[in-house]
Amino acid sequence: MSSPVLPQPAIPTAEQRLVLEGVSWQQYETMLAALGDDFPNLRLNYLEGTLEIMTTSPEHEELKKVIGMLLEAYFQETRTRFHALGSATFRKAMKLRGLEPDECYCLEQKKEFPDLAIEVVITSGIVNKLEIYQGLGVTEVWQWQNGEFVIHHLRATGYEPMTRSALLPDLDTQLLASYVNPTDQFDAVMAFRDRLRSLG
Repeated sequence: MSSPVLPQPAIPTAEQRLVLEGVSWQQYETMLAALGDDFPNLRLNYLEGTLEIMTTSPEHEELKKVIGMLLEAYFQETRTRFHALGSATFRKAMKLRGLEPDECYCLEQKKEFPDLAIEVVITSGIVNKLEIYQGLGVTEVWQWQNGEFVIHHLRATGYEPMTRSALLPDLDTQLLASYVNPTDQFDAVMAFRDRLRSLG
């Protein structure tokens, strides 16, 4: 008699979100400590008592990875000094804000908070992540959405949409976007490097 075929657990293909209200800073930090590095596909966004817990999809992870590789290729080809921080958790108790960027970078040298954060937006969240980034003092946030980068540069009154990066004014972000190919990552990065060399 053959063994019964057990159903395989479903692999989530879409982002899922859970929003909790009235979460204290201590509860947020306790949850971060409990989860640790055991759940790399979880993102916790905390803004003044509201906690949004999000699971990332395979599509999300592939996009953020290839964007990071392309940006690092640009840094290397142009000899732009940088320090990559990945998806590290950044939080500031005084501002009651915390999150994990998809990718983030300090320019020149390592700092307490990144200069540049990358966010892949597939589905809209409840918590306004730009408000979190503003409280953390992150200079630029690049959102990848619908096949293009939306650049937000921090001013005294908040984030201002920009057509080009003020941090990396020589980088053509439309050119960068044209190489964001999550299914052929190696070829995309190598082709982008070749293009940069031809322009250089």
